[in-house]
Amino acid sequence: MSKFKIANTSRALGKRMGTLLMLSLTLLAMELFGQSSQRTPQSPAQPGGQPDLSQVPLEDLMNIKVTSVSKKEQKMSQAAAAIFVITQEDIRRSGATNIPDLLRIVPGLDVAQINANNWAVSARGFNTQFEDKLLVLIDGRAVYTPLQGGVNWDTQDVPLEDLDRIEVIRGPGATLWGANAVNGVINIVTRKAADTPGALITGGGGTEGQAFGTVQYGGTLRGNTSYRIFTKYLNHGPFAKLSGERGDDEWDLLHGGFRADAALSTKDSVTVQADLYGGREGAEIVHIFSIEPPVIDDLETRYGLSGGNVLGRWNHVFSDRSDTTTQFYFDNYTRTGPEASETRHTIDLDFNHHFAWGSRHDLIWGAGYRRTWDNTIGTIDQAFIPASVALQLFNFFVQDTVTLNPDRLFLTVGTKLENSYYTDFGLEPSVRLAWTPSNHETFWAAVSRAERSPARKDTNLAVVLAVFRDPGGSSNPAEVVLDGNPNVESEHVIAYEAGYRADPNSRLSIDVSTFFNRYDHLLSTEPEPEFFETSPAPAHFVIPMTFENLMFGTTEGAEVAANLKLTDRWTLSPSYAFLEMHLHTKPASQDTSSVPDNEGSNPQHQAQLRSHLELFRGLAWDASAYFVGRLPFQQVPSYTRIDSQLTWKFAERGEFSVVGQNLLHDHHVESLDIVTLVNPSLIKRSAYAKFTWRFW
Repeated sequence: MSKFKIANTSRALGKRMGTLLMLSLTLLAMELFGQSSQRTPQSPAQPGGQPDLSQVPLEDLMNIKVTSVSKKEQKMSQAAAAIFVITQEDIRRSGATNIPDLLRIVPGLDVAQINANNWAVSARGFNTQFEDKLLVLIDGRAVYTPLQGGVNWDTQDVPLEDLDRIEVIRGPGATLWGANAVNGVINIVTRKAADTPGALITGGGGTEGQAFGTVQYGGTLRGNTSYRIFTKYLNHGPFAKLSGERGDDEWDLLHGGFRADAALSTKDSVTVQADLYGGREGAEIVHIFSIEPPVIDDLETRYGLSGGNVLGRWNHVFSDRSDTTTQFYFDNYTRTGPEASETRHTIDLDFNHHFAWGSRHDLIWGAGYRRTWDNTIGTIDQAFIPASVALQLFNFFVQDTVTLNPDRLFLTVGTKLENSYYTDFGLEPSVRLAWTPSNHETFWAAVSRAERSPARKDTNLAVVLAVFRDPGGSSNPAEVVLDGNPNVESEHVIAYEAGYRADPNSRLSIDVSTFFNRYDHLLSTEPEPEFFETSPAPAHFVIPMTFENLMFGTTEGAEVAANLKLTDRWTLSPSYAFLEMHLHTKPASQDTSSVPDNEGSNPQHQAQLRSHLELFRGLAWDASAYFVGRLPFQQVPSYTRIDSQLTWKFAERGEFSVVGQNLLHDHHVESLDIVTLVNPSLIKRSAYAKFTWRFW
């Protein structure tokens, strides 16, 4: 850590403010030039007939339809939750090449890149490489892994051109989505096959993302079935180690898939989609080479990634007041590292029935079943005992939206009954109220309860954390081990939220949310009595630790986001997020690190400013500045990241972009989490060029 000195505060602040000021003045000058020399362009159409959202009045953007809050379509302006929607236009303007970097634009999300192929993503605290309080879905398929309790972001490689939107809920969503939707839900929704006709070719490369590209074709069969098929490839070069030397965390992935949407009748529609991927990536890990003599050192390793899934969904409409959805998916993947290997199979069946009851009640209920089984292969310092486990869960939910005053006041009440993989059935209720005193503003409030169910690492993990000579003076070695606890319970939260949305005119929209969360039964790491064992050889002392539910506390904060259309060509999108954590251990606990680790591994302040400027002759300039506060426990200083993208739409079907990322510094560090599976790297300044051509 001696290589990362925290700069003088006033000097750093002045530099950041100066950079932002110069950026704003430059944008203003270009805007004035553009206005004086060009007329306002017409609103271009997007592939599949979608309008260009950059030309849509902001009050219409507030009426984007979302489904994550109630599992049925509703206007975002009337959703009683802290929800942010990343649109296809946001994706194009971001310059991001992967989903984690794209999520940086969401206020209240903490996105920290660990190395070239791993990220930590969380909402409202508790960020780690495998954030276990955030549920991520892709077209209704959960990508939460029960082994580590989180998301393997390196294999969630959906072609960004196929994304319709990403709906991000900050706050609990367990009433509809179940366990682990504690602090948030990320619902990634891809476009219907009918919206992506013809051929698409993208390609590019640069300093870090050395080569990437997508080839896709979509069409129709017999007039009522649309399809698309794609293949996607990426090759990412390595970042530097913390020491400055070249790292070994390069990453390559080949991904293919298809989607088909068919109208079987006027009342029935079916969607079938599948993905298949394979690749390799590298990492540096801390590895124990031997217990006698005690040898622990860094190890550069490369490991394989492979997997696939198939999903089917059937929608049946009984009437304009009643419809059902039945969904099934099978998922399979294998990861041969970075330490223990994992092969996992999952089957999931889900049924929902939505219907209107009378003139005031809009109900949805459903049930689900999931079975997952795995096979793991351990190493000298990490294993899961037993090596193979089959787990299953059942759930049932019901939710009713009651219209208390037509078009003005809505009450949503619901609950989910679910058993987790390791605990008994639990209730996850919520009450939400939305008040829209006018068509341009909404007040909302909510109270929810959610659970984070134990993962395999909490119950079955056996890992050696350190080896050394017995400090008591004997010749025997000693090892510190962390063992899972099969008796750990689910973590609980009761969340209180409130918010306000408004679009007072066609050029301004604002979204404010506040929250207060009360947690109980949080995991702590507790010591157990030391002992001496002779088997397995060599004879050694064991200093054991295990998990217990002996931590509790509160978090509180606020998130503010706005869109300001200064002119017909220039849009600014500022946001700010504040987080305060107050955690404690119970009297029986002897854990002295979990509280400062959790409190000091999440930024208290985050802010961003995104700018989009339409220039002339098909040129557009996007620039984004992200400020992330320091992580005191990890000794990570605050940093500001600036990304910039110049896009030239040289033809109706062709587009060329030049993108710079992390432009403010040559390198910086974003995470030094002590429980990460891989060693962190330096996040480098990078640039790439990309072309896109569509045939339709």
